[in-house]
Amino acid sequence: MDLKDKLVSSFLAFENRVDNDAYVHDVRTDAFKIFEEKGFPTKKDEAWKYTSLNSVLKQDYSLFPKQEDALEYRDVKKYFIHDIDSYKIVFIDGKYSSHLSQTTHDGMDVCLMSAALSKPKYQLVIQNYFNKVATTDSLTSLNTAFSSEGAFIHIPKNKIVEKPIQIVHFSTGNEAATMLQPRNLIVVDENSHVQIIERHQSLTENPVLTNSVTEIFANKRAIVDYYKIQNDNHNASLIDNTFINQKRESHASVHTFSFGGKLTRNNLNFFQNGERIDSTLKGVTIIGDKQHVDHNTLVHHIEPNCESHQDYKGIFDDNATGVFNGKVIVEKEAQKTNAFQANNNILISDKATINTKPQLEIFADDVKCSHGCTIGQLDESAMFYMRSRGIPEKEAKGLLMYAFSNNVLSSVKIPEIKQRITKLIANKLGVNIGFEV
Repeated sequence: MDLKDKLVSSFLAFENRVDNDAYVHDVRTDAFKIFEEKGFPTKKDEAWKYTSLNSVLKQDYSLFPKQEDALEYRDVKKYFIHDIDSYKIVFIDGKYSSHLSQTTHDGMDVCLMSAALSKPKYQLVIQNYFNKVATTDSLTSLNTAFSSEGAFIHIPKNKIVEKPIQIVHFSTGNEAATMLQPRNLIVVDENSHVQIIERHQSLTENPVLTNSVTEIFANKRAIVDYYKIQNDNHNASLIDNTFINQKRESHASVHTFSFGGKLTRNNLNFFQNGERIDSTLKGVTIIGDKQHVDHNTLVHHIEPNCESHQDYKGIFDDNATGVFNGKVIVEKEAQKTNAFQANNNILISDKATINTKPQLEIFADDVKCSHGCTIGQLDESAMFYMRSRGIPEKEAKGLLMYAFSNNVLSSVKIPEIKQRITKLIANKLGVNIGFEV
């Protein structure tokens, strides 16, 4: 039985065991019909032209992994940004871990998606927000059909969340192969501010496939600062679908750091519904071996006087493959738009590849838009200069590659994350970057 057939045969049993109201049941059923019709994407689909899921889908995944003994914090401490005070929402094999989580109300509403989808007190917010910005592509629809566990975060009006929120998904590897489908819903109301750090981490070398969906709603004058740290084991694959709906004068930024995993596909979509909106999408990818990372971005400018800034850096070694497909759409009504998009890449190995396709679709005539991409190797003159000053070749390469990615790090607002990412970059490059950031 292939994975699609297994999912089809499991859906009815899943629906029967979860507690849903009629609205959620209808959403699930409609979503599953879409997945049944479309199936998994293939390279025949334009958006998946350079990314094949064949090697990932051939595993015999457990769809509902059994719950074993709880993890101890000391065993997973290194995966948290533990040198800052933060709230923690932790999931183990798709199930919430109260033992590892640290949450408090503190004027905000934090609960599990399973509770939000089933309890009457959340019915109104679910009907207003759940599955309202997510698209109907096959993988998002599959997640919607099976969505149960994940984080629901509601920040009320005029609330500045004093501490970052860490959302961490652990896979224990207790099953031979595991498929997880977390669903996050984050609603940030008017004049509120939140910082969120997200990570998916497998703890063994057993294959893991995660199909994640996050919907974020930034209402008027809200600020959302989101960080994705992707440094998983080489048998873990991640399809990360994030949809952000912004209202007037809101600011939303997403920084994606992709260092680990077998196959990673990031679908990041911004929809600007109001004036004077600012959207920021930045990322650093450093991979080697036969790793594959695909960034697929969309910024949809719908109303005037808005800005978007995209800046993605990639460093590829060995037989690694990178993909960047970035689209900016500027509607006719979106005059005075300022949109910037850049994708710059370094190929260290002759066998590494990058497929990049920045796109602009502009229907307005009073805009300032630019896009571009570069693919090259390290600057030989800069290397010669550093070697002539007594810097060993390995360290010289590392410093040049760190400098290459540094402008992405400069916009990270949490110093501890900047330090953690700097260390991860140094480890990936095999050098010691001996300075503070």
